[in-house]
Amino acid sequence: MARPAQTARSERTREALRQAALVRFLAQGVEDTSAEQIAADAGVSLRTFYRHFTSKHDLLFADYDAGLHWFRAALAERPATESILDSVQSAVLAFPYDVDAVTKIASMRAVELDPDRIVRHIRQVESDFADAVAEQLVVRRGQVPQGDDRLKIVVTARAVAAAVFGAMELWMVGDEAGERSLPELARMCRTGLEALRTGLD
Repeated sequence: MARPAQTARSERTREALRQAALVRFLAQGVEDTSAEQIAADAGVSLRTFYRHFTSKHDLLFADYDAGLHWFRAALAERPATESILDSVQSAVLAFPYDVDAVTKIASMRAVELDPDRIVRHIRQVESDFADAVAEQLVVRRGQVPQGDDRLKIVVTARAVAAAVFGAMELWMVGDEAGERSLPELARMCRTGLEALRTGLD
């Protein structure tokens, strides 16, 4: 199904702003970068910038918003016979990360932003991630669940999201954040998902 032109254009604009911000942030730092510079580099007006982002600091999280679109698509590609934990792990690891940029942005977030702000944003993205997992569970079921079956899907989706984003939160702001490499984040996500697989006793 083709996306409406307005939606596709909006996504292209957000991506152009994200890329422009990334280049500026890496070159001159967050505080020395203005929203006006980012908008100009992306070829849009300042008004357009603020239609997509409330501040330049929101662009420090734009990779997660983009990642959810990819995650939904990658999750939908996984075989229905595969366990949801294996599907989620494979979908997360399939994201086409720019390893160097992700590591630098993670370090910038830790320096530039209050840890509470980082955690608040992670929790919002975690909620969207859980919705994506729940949607996939419903698709695999082949029918809209009712009653306790619906509850089980919601609990499963939220537990899976908590395992992934709990790892991400510790990776970003916890004491374990000393090594902000993607292999370390992948290891932590696998460990979180394995805790669900083996049980929470």
